[in-house]
Amino acid sequence: MRLFRRQATSQAIARDRAHAEIFFRVAGALLSVALLFALTQAAHAQGAVRSVHGDWQIRCDTPPGAQGEQCALIQSVVAEDRSNAGLTVIVLKTADQKSKLMRVVAPLGVLLPSGLGLKLDNQDVGRAGFVRCLPNGCVAEVMMDDKLLGQLKNAKTATFIIFETPEEGIGFPLSLNGLSEGYDKLP
Repeated sequence: MRLFRRQATSQAIARDRAHAEIFFRVAGALLSVALLFALTQAAHAQGAVRSVHGDWQIRCDTPPGAQGEQCALIQSVVAEDRSNAGLTVIVLKTADQKSKLMRVVAPLGVLLPSGLGLKLDNQDVGRAGFVRCLPNGCVAEVMMDDKLLGQLKNAKTATFIIFETPEEGIGFPLSLNGLSEGYDKLP
């Protein structure tokens, strides 16, 4: 029995190390994008707007230690009925160009187990779990497949939903104007 536990533990450690490596790569990119967002108020900030596509901006920056520039399509919105609750949606291609990610930075205080909901044209698309909380908000991340990307490009309206209690959701209407064009222009 003891030998089995050791073997299971070493397998778990190897799996955890692989997950940690992926997590730290993603977290590094996320932190640089979060930094971009935090610095948007300053005109001289790194990661200045590269281009504007409808209601979306392409922002680029070279994360510390990275070999190249990372660009993301970004939009920030504030809840209509709560001026202190904002949400930032970040769409990007991974450095190897093999995956597409959508990261959403929600305000602190969200109910983490409920996740982040998404409706496109008033149809429920699903929920994503939160992966981490940072000083400026909690992050949900979705690996986008071609189906979801197509839905986003073709939808008229998007509403991201966070929960403060299991019963109370706050909807953040997000403009999809320019998303398709902006995504196609991402390097």
